[in-house]
Amino acid sequence: MSHVLAAVAWPYANGPRHIGHVSGFGVPSDVFARYMRMAGHDVLMVSGTDEHGTPIQVQADAEGVSPRELADRYNRVIVEDLHGLGLSYDLFTRTTTGNHYAVVQELFEGMYRNGYIVPKTTMGAISPSTGRTLPDRYIEGTCPICGYDSARGDQCDNCGNQLDPVDLINPKSKINGETPKFVETEHFFLDLPALADVLRRWLDGREGWRPNVLRFSRNLLDDLQPRAITRDLEWGVPIPLDGWRERGDKRIYVWFDAVIGYLSASVEWARRSGDPEAWRKWWSTDGEGKDSRAYYFMGKDNIVFHSVIWPALLAGYSGEGAKDGEPGRLGRLNLPTEVVSSEFLTMEGRKFSSSRRVVIYVRDFLERYDADALRYFIAVAGPENNDTDFTWAEFLRRNNDELVAGWGNLVNRSISMAAKNFGAIPEIDPAGLTEADEALLAVARAGFATVGDLIARHRQKQAIGEAMKVVAEANRYLSEQAPWKLKDEADKPRMGTILHVALQVVSDANTLLTPFLPHSAQKVHELLGGTGVHAPMPQIQQVDDLDGGPAYPVLTGDYTVGARWESVPVEAGRPLAAPKPVFRKLDPSIVDEELARLTG
Repeated sequence: MSHVLAAVAWPYANGPRHIGHVSGFGVPSDVFARYMRMAGHDVLMVSGTDEHGTPIQVQADAEGVSPRELADRYNRVIVEDLHGLGLSYDLFTRTTTGNHYAVVQELFEGMYRNGYIVPKTTMGAISPSTGRTLPDRYIEGTCPICGYDSARGDQCDNCGNQLDPVDLINPKSKINGETPKFVETEHFFLDLPALADVLRRWLDGREGWRPNVLRFSRNLLDDLQPRAITRDLEWGVPIPLDGWRERGDKRIYVWFDAVIGYLSASVEWARRSGDPEAWRKWWSTDGEGKDSRAYYFMGKDNIVFHSVIWPALLAGYSGEGAKDGEPGRLGRLNLPTEVVSSEFLTMEGRKFSSSRRVVIYVRDFLERYDADALRYFIAVAGPENNDTDFTWAEFLRRNNDELVAGWGNLVNRSISMAAKNFGAIPEIDPAGLTEADEALLAVARAGFATVGDLIARHRQKQAIGEAMKVVAEANRYLSEQAPWKLKDEADKPRMGTILHVALQVVSDANTLLTPFLPHSAQKVHELLGGTGVHAPMPQIQQVDDLDGGPAYPVLTGDYTVGARWESVPVEAGRPLAAPKPVFRKLDPSIVDEELARLTG
């Protein structure tokens, strides 16, 4: 057993999340975490809502509420949506807790002492009409490097380079279209050049990463520049230095504080577990944590923050850059094992856009369709290595032709025949198994190594494809063996053997599909006569802030129960009842209905 950290990108709390978001950070991380737990590893899966920064301040002003009120509203919406999807967080928290503030400030102070955070005077963007600071992400112009005409002030999404708003060609405010005024302002910068060598050595030692992620990350090291980690802003974590912490106009940049959330959430989880130091098993480079592994899940637009900025913060705090230094009170901290980035999901050939109504929010989807239907689509057809288009026609096809006609059909007909003819899982004929029986059982048993290895290496499309091959082989076996034709009493032992073998493979296939389809996996387990928890689910709990702040909802759960990653013999004689359908067949009319909602 080893300690495995599943660190999941933090959804921004300025609105509900759509299915494109959860295809990148949500479902892939949960599939991985569920498999790792089933395989016997000690998994800690953490995240929360990202709640600071100017976008929330701007939106709150527009709605006439405080930033905290806006964050509270969408924190709850997001928690409920992720719960509906069955995402098995050990702790899904938020960045507005006293615990988070303390951990962020500790890392800031430690890096400042080690010399990796330095003050610098720079040019800041101001709105001429309001006099307020314009955030980098709210300034758009032409990239000075590649010429892309919709580059943001902090990053060009076309070439991936970090930018400064003052460098943009023809910069404009995305809020009101005016040309910003640039004035001198003092900020603190992360000295990335001083950490370039340690980052390069770390990236050179990475193996098994998705090639596009590793290539992109290495290219970023070619021209590292100091990067501002504070902002002229009223909403965020205060700067923990004398002369700065009292200021109401300077805050730590939201991206600096958000990535530290992985660590602060782990600390909060440990404090709530009754062992405040338990987080070290997943984070410390010494003791129990030295052999731990950390996997970070996100969309491709966040690679730079996880493969460059976050490891730079960890290395700087640990005193491992060119300026050396000493670790802070948290000790030396582990760098990521792998950055698992997905590409983008589009919808009906267009980018998701709430303003243009090219969107379906998770909540709306779950009101009309089953969570596992979406999880299946993301797993089998999601943006794992390439941008992928979600269409309602393809969703319908995947649901009806694969989930219902493939997996659902196997479950239904095998259990139905056994229940009708035996009332229980039948015995195996004393005459033994045939070559065809043995061959199918071998295929199912081999699936555990094949599917497990693929999930562990973040090849989830291939993994669920291999699991569905087991399903297809079992359906073919039933069709060829045709147990319904064995009507004579003398044939009943053979019928029982065929159905016993089929039910064994249903059980095995259900285990193989559990990380992908946990809701239906629990149903299939119960249809097979099983009791207890097969696929543990997260729970929403209202908790008090550990440091005196307002109460808030979290996602958490007990994942020590449930199925293991192994074939378990089905028990002959276990009573069976006529099954209810596991999946809903969808009417083709939903395609026109959903497209009508889009064009509305």
